[in-house]
Amino acid sequence: MTPPLRARAQETAAPLIGRCSFPDPGAPLACAVSGGADSLALLVLAVVAGCDVVAHHVDHGLREDSAQDVHVVNGVAAGLGIEVVVHCVNVGAGPNLEARARAARLGALPAGAATGHTADDQAETVLLNLLRGAATDGLAAMRSGPRHPILGLRRAETHNLCSQLGLHPVEDPTNRDPAYLRNRIRHELVPVLCELADRDIVPILARQARLLADDAALLGELAAALDPTDARAIANAPAPLARRALREWLRCGHPPDLATVDRVLSVAAGETLAADIGAGRSVRRSRGRLHLDPAREPKPGQLLEPQDSDGLSCGPGVPD
Repeated sequence: MTPPLRARAQETAAPLIGRCSFPDPGAPLACAVSGGADSLALLVLAVVAGCDVVAHHVDHGLREDSAQDVHVVNGVAAGLGIEVVVHCVNVGAGPNLEARARAARLGALPAGAATGHTADDQAETVLLNLLRGAATDGLAAMRSGPRHPILGLRRAETHNLCSQLGLHPVEDPTNRDPAYLRNRIRHELVPVLCELADRDIVPILARQARLLADDAALLGELAAALDPTDARAIANAPAPLARRALREWLRCGHPPDLATVDRVLSVAAGETLAADIGAGRSVRRSRGRLHLDPAREPKPGQLLEPQDSDGLSCGPGVPD
């Protein structure tokens, strides 16, 4: 017998499936489900798309009533006839709560788990990354595909789907807390930009991200042909390709910043013998090759470029 919610969802959600990027019917799909409207819509749409779905709920323990969220997830999953796996994580003390919670969440979820990010989230991410000084990859934001299968939908559509199906999503009060930059972008900056442009800027920013993602993919393919340890090849390559090849070579969790990459370009060009790149590492040039070494003291007469204060980030990135 078809579970009741699954039966109702087939007709209600069907018009949205064509704008989603779920894997083929029958493919296994782990879905990250917080209990909010976007993640519940993700769960419903994944089932309607015919995926073999398992819901994964992460309890960060950051709210006194957070354990109640799983009841919402369990209820929807039962109506769809799918399994729920609950992960309880401990978000340690320290700065940047968003980043620490995201790192704990990603550590608990299965690799490649699908998330319920929408076009509105994409637009916010573009603006967030712009304010943080990101280049092409950051401004391309999230890539459409099985990890972000409902990126082509609007937040209003996911909320409307939940309403049509009689679901009661979790309302997380932290989503309106102005202490978080993303919330201020969502509730203050985006409305102002829409007013100034006299149009809805979300589709514009989402389209920009798609175009930049194509550019980033092409640059990535071209840069992959470069040997990042060949100093002459790096020094003579077009700067965008050289920087991209070096970023991938020096990556430590997240890619290094521009200042770090430019210091290594100076080494490749023979302007300095070595450069400190942070995280206990340095790059030196010897016999035309670049070598990645543990941090070391400079030899007499050797110039080591200073590390910028932001250095090489190996910590958690910005939230999705």
